[in-house]
Amino acid sequence: MTENWHLSKSVPVTVIVTIVMQSLGLVWYVSTLDASVSANAREIARHEVRIIEIEKTSQLQAVMLGRIDENIKAIRMVIEKRSDK
Repeated sequence: MTENWHLSKSVPVTVIVTIVMQSLGLVWYVSTLDASVSANAREIARHEVRIIEIEKTSQLQAVMLGRIDENIKAIRMVIEKRSDK
């Protein structure tokens, strides 16, 4: 034999209202949290793109610095050869 579930009349209305309010608050909190996670994921993707560009720029600057260093060495050698004469 199965009994139907029912709410006892001794349960105060405030308890029911409190449970409903807490449930609504939980749904609101989770939706806000989901929006924050989505926003953070977009920001991370944007930062990853910027980091890749910065790394490329840094590598180019390192190559240019190497070339400048070689040019300075060549100029120094030319000056030293002229001063030796």
